[in-house]
Amino acid sequence: MNSRLLTVALITDVFPEPEEYDGLLARLRDARARGAQLAVLPELPLNRWAPATRTPSDADAEPPAGPRASALAAAARTAGLAVLGGAIVRDPSSGRRHNTALLLDPAGKEQLRYRKIHLPDEEGYWEAHHYEPGDRLPAPVDVGGFGIGVQVCSDANRPQGCNALAAMGAEVILVPRATPAETYERWRLVLRAGAVTSCAWVVSVNRPGTRSGGIIGGPSMVSGPSGEVLLETTDPVAVVTLEKAVLERARRQYPGYLDVRADIYGRVWGDVAGG
Repeated sequence: MNSRLLTVALITDVFPEPEEYDGLLARLRDARARGAQLAVLPELPLNRWAPATRTPSDADAEPPAGPRASALAAAARTAGLAVLGGAIVRDPSSGRRHNTALLLDPAGKEQLRYRKIHLPDEEGYWEAHHYEPGDRLPAPVDVGGFGIGVQVCSDANRPQGCNALAAMGAEVILVPRATPAETYERWRLVLRAGAVTSCAWVVSVNRPGTRSGGIIGGPSMVSGPSGEVLLETTDPVAVVTLEKAVLERARRQYPGYLDVRADIYGRVWGDVAGG
């Protein structure tokens, strides 16, 4: 396997009922047949879009390694590729719920767990009623020789997350999301800006359009480290191959070579947090 290349599949599809899990496996097998090493699913791909209403349901959440997480792991293992999915995970000790992205390796083993930090609270996106914000930014992990970091949807609207992930070694930042088509131009701008300012690829996969769920989906997309759009798609399965040489070239050029200066910004954010 060439560690200088990473083929990523964007799966613009969701599977909210157990009887649809065979469809998940079919999509992953299709991706693997197209050469994918990593498949990225939308935000909460095995859930209905519960935040369309303010009222949470016990059935929407599960304990760690619950049925949705187990289904994702089994599908990754059977298809033989890494998968980014997610679930609403309930902490067994506190009972708190989090919108949790799960990165699984081709054996179905969990490599990274990320809890969404920035939660919308508005019509159609009453997320703060359904789960609590995360409080940690996990370090990137290796997939196919590439550093992989994760954000979830509205997290990307605060650039600190992508910038910090890149500083920690992320070369590819995965951003599953659930956004309506009418806001896509703004998302396109935000995701491209995240790629440029972090000098990393940003791969964002959206939930497909569904009026019954309150979301009219916009495209999934991939932005390169210089801001170029490599792929925009609403296809259920699409693939893109990322080249390490492209990233290295971008990081030699402006603005990729600029210092991060964590010392300065760390002090400022410390002062802000301290009031």
